[in-house]
Amino acid sequence: MTHDGEPTASDAVAELAADAMALCADRRRAILGIAGSPGAGKSTLAALLCRHVARAWGRDAIASVPMDGFHLADAQLHRLGLRNRKGAPETFDAYGYAHLLGRIRYEGDVEVYAPGFDRQLEQPLAGAVAVPAATRLVVTEGNYLLHADLPWRRARAVMDCVWFVTAEHRTRLDRLVARHVAFGKTAQEARDWVAAVDERNAELVSATAGAADRVVVNGVHGWSVSP
Repeated sequence: MTHDGEPTASDAVAELAADAMALCADRRRAILGIAGSPGAGKSTLAALLCRHVARAWGRDAIASVPMDGFHLADAQLHRLGLRNRKGAPETFDAYGYAHLLGRIRYEGDVEVYAPGFDRQLEQPLAGAVAVPAATRLVVTEGNYLLHADLPWRRARAVMDCVWFVTAEHRTRLDRLVARHVAFGKTAQEARDWVAAVDERNAELVSATAGAADRVVVNGVHGWSVSP
């Protein structure tokens, strides 16, 4: 809290972490989805929640499984003629993602391995993420958790709750450009990619916000929960 009694950004994250842990109150394992447009801060929020839960319950009690692990490899995107649409819904193995979440939800007595995503290589990595049998809360984040097409609906049906992260438009674009530059694009290439690809995908994602259970704002002064 601030001196005048207003909640701070750290208070908001602590509240969100408490709400995430509360999902496990009446079940062996819960899955929390975090959706949002490219650059909104989904991965950042997932990491913050994991840190809070790990401090409270121990490291094995929480796992983060990114939807990005189900990106199709570039070889498949070239085969399908989709390399210049990377990041669009059709460039993911959405059925595989839904199936994996089902295993995580219902096979709680064994360790389950999930793919990760290497931003240096811009490629998925098989078996990069472990979900131990002791895990109580799984956080999965990605653009299309609330998408209306069948495979994404199957994935959503396995999740207990989905939050939607928003950020100020210009800030989000700046983050995207900086990310692309950090991983090898020139500044102009990054701006062109954001304008032609990321923003096209963002329009699809933002249209799904109304289906979320909660909207979380990643503002210039930190995190807050939309009223």
